[in-house]
Amino acid sequence: MTANLRLSYFLPAIIVLVLAAIFWSYLGEIKDGKSIQDLPSALINKPAPTFKLPGISAGDKGFDSASLKGKVTLVNVWASWCPPCRVEHPRIMQLAREGIPIYGINYKDKPNDAKGFLAELGNPYKAIGADRTGKIAIDWGVYGYPETFVVDAKGHIRYRHVGPIMAHDLTDKIRPLIKALSK
Repeated sequence: MTANLRLSYFLPAIIVLVLAAIFWSYLGEIKDGKSIQDLPSALINKPAPTFKLPGISAGDKGFDSASLKGKVTLVNVWASWCPPCRVEHPRIMQLAREGIPIYGINYKDKPNDAKGFLAELGNPYKAIGADRTGKIAIDWGVYGYPETFVVDAKGHIRYRHVGPIMAHDLTDKIRPLIKALSK
């Protein structure tokens, strides 16, 4: 077998490995110690968008922007069809057990699927609004799922977390920020 023929067998594999390494590096740390979850938001330190969402099904309690005032809260954008939402759900449940008010924005989901997700994994939300068109998620600047926002007692967005919340995110970012904002 000639050298060119052998190279033609391995070249596609080498290209795939190089692309995978590049992709993997962007999933982890980016330069200056910032991760992909730390992408900036134009809404940081600004009031949460004004909205009013219905519940998942007719007769279910929805919520609106006024619900986010008076206490530090989390707003979690999720969907039953979102695998990373399933991954982060135990941490969302944990925060709810700690007494942190969490509001859910259910993004472009079928009501029965959303209810099935919550029946299986538990419902950590104080209230859930159904964003059937995706307009509210756009107003919040959401582009990936899940996304979670920390909102201060005045209704201002103070932090945005892109992607699933992992244990280190609770310890390093979310709990300390909630504690600082609650003082």
